[in-house]
Amino acid sequence: MKILMTADTIGGVWRYVLELARGLEAFGADITLATMGALLTLEQRREVAALPNVEVVESRYKLVWMDDPWPDLEAAGHWLMKLAEDLKPAMIHLNDYPHGNLPWPAPVLTVGHSCVLSWWQAVYGEPAPKRLERYRQVVRNGLRAADCLVAPSAAMLAELRRLYQPLPPSRVIPNGRANQPENDKKPLILSAGRLWDPAKNIAALAHIAPRLSWPVYIAGEARHPDGETSEFAGVCCLGRLTPEQLANWFGHAAIYALPARYEPFGLSALEAASAGCALVLGDIPSLREIWRDAALFVPPGDTERLYWSLQALIDRPDLRHDYAVKARRRAALFTPQQMAGAYWSTYRELLADRSSAEEARHESIEYELSR
Repeated sequence: MKILMTADTIGGVWRYVLELARGLEAFGADITLATMGALLTLEQRREVAALPNVEVVESRYKLVWMDDPWPDLEAAGHWLMKLAEDLKPAMIHLNDYPHGNLPWPAPVLTVGHSCVLSWWQAVYGEPAPKRLERYRQVVRNGLRAADCLVAPSAAMLAELRRLYQPLPPSRVIPNGRANQPENDKKPLILSAGRLWDPAKNIAALAHIAPRLSWPVYIAGEARHPDGETSEFAGVCCLGRLTPEQLANWFGHAAIYALPARYEPFGLSALEAASAGCALVLGDIPSLREIWRDAALFVPPGDTERLYWSLQALIDRPDLRHDYAVKARRRAALFTPQQMAGAYWSTYRELLADRSSAEEARHESIEYELSR
């Protein structure tokens, strides 16, 4: 099966795409990956070169959440249509919303990884401002035109339904991640994510870090794609790490903290859990859904609760061990193989639906001609 798949190179979608592509190789899927947001880094080129079933066609077109992306989105649409004309894919897999309503020659599956409007509500506690109305309309049009919508959690799907009803047929397919190596644990707390994104709530962790008896390390990009840079005192900022470097930190960290205000799935928490970290997470519906009793949950605005939860794990090795074991067991449920299998089944259903619709159309035409 030939699949034309879009991806951005900036956030967690890149990691998701790599894991999905690896899993889909077993089913015989050939993927042309059309990337936007920024050109691939040397590390990303190395990663994708290791996937024999993936070919990359890259661009710098802006993503829908960036500043004034509208001319780029239109140009990207023409670019994608030309790719579809040349490649003749059997399936279109979109990892962003704006291009769902293009005249695609194949069934369209759109994945709702996140959303600016739901992000705004979670971060600021109020509906998104009027200036984001154009974003709302573009996303709504793209979503409604898709043949199928997939979300990584029921919580994320519920948000998309709340904001953009009516939606196409929808389902939840959780993300998957290969097991991470567990090394000798060290007395440190790790967090990972884009420092410039207030949804990650790194500021809360930095606020209480000087009071903790273990050091706090933060891995992630500090520079926003639009140019601003975020800095935090009280923590050790590691900057953007390669996957191997980050895996090493996950392997050695005893505790992983993500007091997020908004996290549609939380891929970094999955990586940390599979590496044997005890988890302290933001008490939000998506993270509760994924981790259940396998993490300590803290209201994102309660820095004192965050402090005491982390310090309790530091002071009590037995508690830390219990939560690390529960997290690792829970993480084992979210594999790339299961994710890829669920997507493959969905692709096949969409193709069967398209074939049935075509047969019904031909039968109708033949009937009319025979009258």
